[in-house]
Amino acid sequence: MNDPELRAEADAILAELVGDPTGEARLREDQWQAVAALVQERRRALVVQRTGWGKSAVYFVATALLRRRGSGPTVIVSPLLALMRNQVGSAARAGIQARTINSANPEEWDAIYEEVERGETDVLLVSPERLNSVDFRDQVLPKLAATTGLLVVDEAHCISDWGHDFRPDYRRLRQLLADLSPGVPVLATTATANARVTADVAEQLGTGAGEALVLRGELDRESLRLGVVQLPDAAHRLAWLAEHLDGLQGSGIIYVLTIAAAEEASAYLRQRGFNVASYTGRTENADRLQAEDDLLNNRVKALVATSALGMGFDKPDLGFVIHLGSPSSPISYYQQVGRAGRGVEHADVLLLPGKEDEAIWRYFADTAFPPETQVRQTLGALEAAGRPLSVPALEAEVDLRRSRLETMLKVLDVDGAVKRVKGGWTATGAEWAYDAERYAWVARQRAAEQQAMRDYVSTTGCRMEFLRRQLDDEGAAPCGRCDNCAGAWVDSAVSAESLTGAEKELDRPGVEVVPRRMWPTGLPALGIDLKGKIPPGEQCDTGRALGRLSDIGWGNRLRPMLAEDAPDGPVPDDVLRACVDVLADWARSPGGWAAGGDDALPRPAGVVAVPSRTRPQLVGSLAEGIAGIGRLPMLGTLTYSGPDGAAARRSNSAQRLRALAGAFAVSDELRAALADCQGPVLLVDDFTDSGWTLAVAARLLRQAGSGRVLPLVLAVAG
Repeated sequence: MNDPELRAEADAILAELVGDPTGEARLREDQWQAVAALVQERRRALVVQRTGWGKSAVYFVATALLRRRGSGPTVIVSPLLALMRNQVGSAARAGIQARTINSANPEEWDAIYEEVERGETDVLLVSPERLNSVDFRDQVLPKLAATTGLLVVDEAHCISDWGHDFRPDYRRLRQLLADLSPGVPVLATTATANARVTADVAEQLGTGAGEALVLRGELDRESLRLGVVQLPDAAHRLAWLAEHLDGLQGSGIIYVLTIAAAEEASAYLRQRGFNVASYTGRTENADRLQAEDDLLNNRVKALVATSALGMGFDKPDLGFVIHLGSPSSPISYYQQVGRAGRGVEHADVLLLPGKEDEAIWRYFADTAFPPETQVRQTLGALEAAGRPLSVPALEAEVDLRRSRLETMLKVLDVDGAVKRVKGGWTATGAEWAYDAERYAWVARQRAAEQQAMRDYVSTTGCRMEFLRRQLDDEGAAPCGRCDNCAGAWVDSAVSAESLTGAEKELDRPGVEVVPRRMWPTGLPALGIDLKGKIPPGEQCDTGRALGRLSDIGWGNRLRPMLAEDAPDGPVPDDVLRACVDVLADWARSPGGWAAGGDDALPRPAGVVAVPSRTRPQLVGSLAEGIAGIGRLPMLGTLTYSGPDGAAARRSNSAQRLRALAGAFAVSDELRAALADCQGPVLLVDDFTDSGWTLAVAARLLRQAGSGRVLPLVLAVAG
């Protein structure tokens, strides 16, 4: 690795890459080791280094050197679009032509493939989801494998199901690695891999210790000052943020756990005069681009973001990262806080944990690999079909939510038990073993990570040392900067004015309940004669809920009330009053019955309750309370003879409809009351998740002669 001419050439490329007009930029010694291993020795290398270390410099410098020596294009597999956009801009400075293939630019794919074949593209960045696309896998990957000059696997911890961010699509890399021409170098990079994950990634990539260069550096971030601020509730946390945000250096990121929390927090901060934007999985791509650009150029004080803004977003002068709520893993927390302080001497990192954090962890925790019976059921359905089955068709056969079913199929695909083809999935017939021990270990690992986050909040030791030890960093030592090492630099006091404003924001009730418009695929196969669009005369209208279970306002009040083990009882007075406020706002909204106009809804003429086996007092008292306050007749309650509602809610759409089919009925008394009512009815329930209970109940009521059906529930999921 002691080639002075190659080293000088590499340093010159780095200077162009980082925009150094003096040409004095130099690769650090460990960066040079990685570049030399790839270019001189054509080896495979695994680089585990902290965020901001310069992993992208390694693969761009190596790319330029390899291309000058006649190698084919570099293929970079990278999980996030934010990273891809930043990478393309960086590459251009060094004269490297980079293009991306991802879900945001399908109209460009054919042209990009042609550019690659003509040798006009130096770097092709590919999202891991493309690896599991049938056309890409069968038509593009073989060509790439034959011509690639360097393969880069960025954020390589995603390969490992021992890690905090396992992504089955990444496992497709095994086939690409196997098909590479002899002597093609491979670089795997990550900042968040403990020893177990590092070993697993090395094994899967074929970069075992005997043949690979493994560069693992210390993970301290000397610019970061870590702290925890303990506050009693969500309103205090928002109020604290409003009073301290101006005092934080530069622009930053405020991480939250849910989309609802992002919307609530950003709305409150804008009311307080702060220029902030929300950034979540629901944010449109064009809005994401604008938000990223605004943050990069300091046009906003902060982005209020979920984990959708994560790996790869690169703003060297990011001055702070605040978490309103604890992530469930210290490794993902380390990764997120690593966005700050890359190019500045000091950056503040503060965690504001909430009492609701663990409830939110549980809500989003349904990611474990399914039990063997459900996996075998899926394989049996595919074998029996004798043809490809789509995921919606499989939902009629297997009682799994769509996201969990898709993840399971991707794992089985990598394991060789199923194959994705045109039209869906087929079984390969290959022998497959259920690795119960491994899946159980992964579940235990998730639980251990959650406990580690509790320990991080309560520790009296060094916080940076704690995080580094979670990543098996052998050099972990007290940082001397965090609140435990050097003392707290912020207090937890908030003014009465700020607290009152935050409480008003969080107490504002009401969210829309969007109705179902289409029946799920596969119902005829279950003996249910429903398919296609739900006829307009059988649909329910857009309804209202008091709040979302995932928000930090009413969600905190509703989650304990609607927990599966919560005792039943009459609706609390404050909750009933809030529901009345929701109805009043609904009436005054455009299209509401008090707003007037040709398209306005007629005023509800009666109330119908959805029956509940688990919370009959809660639902019944809510319906009767609304009827009494609104001076509406209480028309009655549907009858129900189906399975337990909590169990049915865990099913996918097809299985949910299977459970609900024939379960509801309209009694003769209710039918007569509907006939006398002659108008819209409020359909009252405690909770809606999939929306199918409301859809089925509304269809029955419409068929029984009711007017339009307006759902009103306490809570919606998500």
